Amino acid sequence: MQGLFSKQGRISIDAALILCGIAAFLGLGLWVFFTAGKSIFDLLGENKELKKAITNLTQESQIGYAKVLEQGLREGRLYTRLVFVETDRADPTRRVLEKEYEIEGDVVHFDALIITFGNQLVMDGKERSMYLWRRVYGEKMKPEEGYVIETPRAEPRRYADICAKLSLRDKGMFWEEIWKLSNDPNRLQAAGIKAIYGNVIYRRLRPGLIYVFKISNIGTLYPEVVPDL
Repeated sequence: MQGLFSKQGRISIDAALILCGIAAFLGLGLWVFFTAGKSIFDLLGENKELKKAITNLTQESQIGYAKVLEQGLREGRLYTRLVFVETDRADPTRRVLEKEYEIEGDVVHFDALIITFGNQLVMDGKERSMYLWRRVYGEKMKPEEGYVIETPRAEPRRYADICAKLSLRDKGMFWEEIWKLSNDPNRLQAAGIKAIYGNVIYRRLRPGLIYVFKISNIGTLYPEVVPDL
């Protein structure tokens, strides 16, 4: 191979190709470094479409319901078979998730993770909340033994419009970070998120009733009971 410079002081062709290769490698390395370093703070601070989608979260909405499919004794023990439905934000009659569970007893706990966005993040200055359903369990079960509703760190189908504002890589990072932030209050404030906390509600379930779950803009999760007509 020729030296870096020819006798006339000009860069040889081989050397030029080497330099171009080094430059390309360094450029790729810098791109990987900066994109890999992107965090939820960057997404919430820079992605205007994401902020707009969060602002469009309704002040109060129906987020799902549960009802008893079958309830009775088996070998002297009471069991409740129920269906749990998560509904679409825009259309409460549309189901985005539906699962059946069987619980020993008739008192059932519904566990959710609530995310409340501060007014400095939301465009109209009013708080908004999201939620992630975690699990269902009965009184005779330990919470950690409960049946999974949403897959941890996965994209909830109810928030498809928000997820659509993110690239595939950013989408995975967004939900991963949301779960992690629940244990780091200092990072919460820096990200413009007011709070992330668990909320468990429980009811004694009876056939012939529908237990409608609603969430307020400040993150209050509560059930309404209506007849199953």
